[in-house]
Amino acid sequence: MPVYDVVERHRVRVDAPAGITLAAARDMNLSEHWLVRAIFRARELVLGATPPEASSPRGLFEATRALGWVMLAESPDREVVMGAVTKPWEANVVFRSIPPDAFYGFAEPGYVKIVWTLRADPIGDRRSMFRTETRVLATDLEARRRFRRYWSFVSPGIALIRRFSLAPVKREAELRAREYWRHR
Repeated sequence: MPVYDVVERHRVRVDAPAGITLAAARDMNLSEHWLVRAIFRARELVLGATPPEASSPRGLFEATRALGWVMLAESPDREVVMGAVTKPWEANVVFRSIPPDAFYGFAEPGYVKIVWTLRADPIGDRRSMFRTETRVLATDLEARRRFRRYWSFVSPGIALIRRFSLAPVKREAELRAREYWRHR
């Protein structure tokens, strides 16, 4: 999504090859962490949302797919790009799955398109730079207005979740890398 209304980027250097780092990020289970659960619970309370009934699949990649996100692009062992269309200001958010070939051109009024990327860039053979980026684009002025109002109160929590997620990815990737190098 080359044009966007909001962008958020975070990164961390990891002592693990890019492929191992990306795998750890895809497998990350954010709902295990009390801080993430507390932020989502606060959103539920403020907006009057109904808590989810069923537990989601383990791992960030599979959990978001179960919610309706689609893979827009992938570079094996380097990057995965996910996208969805939604109205995040609504209490019970529904993510619409838009096929990758139709995502860029989607312009139905009243929505925002959200794209997030997990990326691991190699730094030599044994290190990488893990990056996460989220971009949001409203489909019309009213959606942009509603999203900006929503974003003004949720963005600190979202940024905190994104920054918080870097440490578990780093820790897990480095653990996996030590095992990998030990068995080589």
